[in-house]
Amino acid sequence: MLHGKTALVTGSTSGIGLGIAKALARQGAHIVLNGFGDADGPRAEVLAAGEQHGVRVAYHGADMGRPAEIEDLLRYAAEQFGRVDILVNNAGIQHVASVQDFPVEKWDAIIAINLTSAFHTTRLALPGMLAAGWGRIINVASVHGLVASAQKSAYVAAKHGIVGLTKVTALETATTGVTCNAICPGWVLTPLVQKQVDAKAAEHGLDNEGAKRLLLGEKEPSMQFTTPEELGELAVFFCSPAGNNVRGVAWNMDGGWAAQ
Repeated sequence: MLHGKTALVTGSTSGIGLGIAKALARQGAHIVLNGFGDADGPRAEVLAAGEQHGVRVAYHGADMGRPAEIEDLLRYAAEQFGRVDILVNNAGIQHVASVQDFPVEKWDAIIAINLTSAFHTTRLALPGMLAAGWGRIINVASVHGLVASAQKSAYVAAKHGIVGLTKVTALETATTGVTCNAICPGWVLTPLVQKQVDAKAAEHGLDNEGAKRLLLGEKEPSMQFTTPEELGELAVFFCSPAGNNVRGVAWNMDGGWAAQ
């Protein structure tokens, strides 16, 4: 379905980003990976996912909190594959503290990586998409782009901002072949969320499974984690012909969290 297309997925060396990258590769898209840590393992996984389509995989380690590195990332993607057809803004970090205690440098870093980076990638990728007459921008927001939780002021502010940016981008491209939508997951068992599970376990003297149940029970009626694979399939849908007129949505995949 996506033969000849190129997808850039930020924050894609683990978790949700890697799941989306593999799903797009299975549809034949070449992939530009981005993120910290080991790149060889994720690259091998994506190559395996797209093996039958001859998918190529590149990697760039841009720090998504630095605009100059983001510009270099987009230049690199264009050099490798011509242009970015599918942009998935997924990079994100988290810090938990009350507003009055929130470290200013943590606030600045979360807003930069979780929100401002998506503005930079979008402004840089859009001209090529518009010129080609086709493009998909998929912003990985969060259920926290729709509702709030205590202790997460920067994250919730950034994710609400991502939903707003999604809507504006969708309106500005509404008469073109470019669409922009947001995915709003609930709990996904990524390394980021596992840290919160570990914190619950320590706080309440629970084992790993008990801490997971407690975490899910507080927010997610389905009592099950959303998976990176499920989120990847939703991204594929947005890229399919069925998604041609899906514009500006914030699509929650949250086990009923926001329905409460």
